[in-house]
Amino acid sequence: MNKTLSNRINNLSESQTLAMTRLSRELQAEGKDVISLSIGEPDFDTPQLIKDAAKKAIDENYTHYTPVPGYPELRKAAANKLKRDNNLDYSFEQIVVSTGAKHSLTNLALSILNPGEEVILLAPYWVSYIEMIKIAEATPVIVNTTIDTDFKITIDQLKNAITPKTRMIWFSSPCNPSGSVYTKEELLAIAELVKNYPDIIIVSDEIYEHINFVGKHESIAQFDFIKDQVVVVNGVSKGFAMTGWRIGFIAAPKWIADACTKMQGQFTSGTCSIAQKAAQAALEADTSIVNDMVAAFQRRKELVYDLMKDIPGIKMNQPKGAFYFFPDVSSYYGKSYNGEVIKDATDLCMFLLNKGLVALVSGDAFGNPECLRISYATSEEVLKESINRIKNTLALLK
Repeated sequence: MNKTLSNRINNLSESQTLAMTRLSRELQAEGKDVISLSIGEPDFDTPQLIKDAAKKAIDENYTHYTPVPGYPELRKAAANKLKRDNNLDYSFEQIVVSTGAKHSLTNLALSILNPGEEVILLAPYWVSYIEMIKIAEATPVIVNTTIDTDFKITIDQLKNAITPKTRMIWFSSPCNPSGSVYTKEELLAIAELVKNYPDIIIVSDEIYEHINFVGKHESIAQFDFIKDQVVVVNGVSKGFAMTGWRIGFIAAPKWIADACTKMQGQFTSGTCSIAQKAAQAALEADTSIVNDMVAAFQRRKELVYDLMKDIPGIKMNQPKGAFYFFPDVSSYYGKSYNGEVIKDATDLCMFLLNKGLVALVSGDAFGNPECLRISYATSEEVLKESINRIKNTLALLK
């Protein structure tokens, strides 16, 4: 039997967040007390009113194939949410519901990009962006940022990255992995630049919208002069603790929405009917249902910052959203323990996993090799123990 795989799959990297989760589970299965701070998943349960909506959907026999872009009533709920929360005007025909925001992003890449076209990624970026772009045979162009600028780009950086081949710009705010949040003024500056390049599409990943500590969420789609060049990606996974329900959506110019519907029709068709009815309940609910969860994340953020800031050699900023820290740990590169030399963030993550029994994710996966990502989506007790382990394990390096 010919067991040769396609070049496509051979060139595809494994998700490093999922890889570290897998490694930590393997060690746990061996009986080791591993704490995983590697996965981006709220540790809260889905609100009851959303679960009740799913149960009602089953009883009412929402168990058949759904329209490819989603139930009209869910798409209308998404459009209404965008108007209510963000003052964005979209018709339901401009909404496409998919099996998670990851699926939405893949639809966009496959529907818009051609081989050789360029996509600007603002580093740090979410791990799967670059692989989605590679699947579409386009070329990722990385614009690097550092902790000194709160992991945000300058307009000069962005302008210098644009070429005649640039087709898209992808970024998230609040950002996974840095927790950085772009202000209205910063987004306006980006929009003012990109309006001079009418063929460039901005993909604004806003899946962490509700988990921000600065108040009102700002979307780059709010500026009418650039709106026809913007695709908003959102969903219910993070803000409503619905990761397993797998519901994401885009709000886009209709020609892009139609293209994504066509693409999705050949891959998955419409996503789970029961999950769609649950998502409708989430989007129609008052956003106060997530207030307790967001408040808990803010307390945890402050706890982790207070615990981490005293660890020698670690440089940190104050995240404004999501539930991650992305500290610069490059001062530990070149240090060693019992002959084991730490060359980079990947080595450091493996050292912390094997010696400290704490699973983190290397910054290499996010385009910033000086850093590593810490998820604080777990209890305060677990966070205290894990940061203590990190501190003690790093102290072994000389």
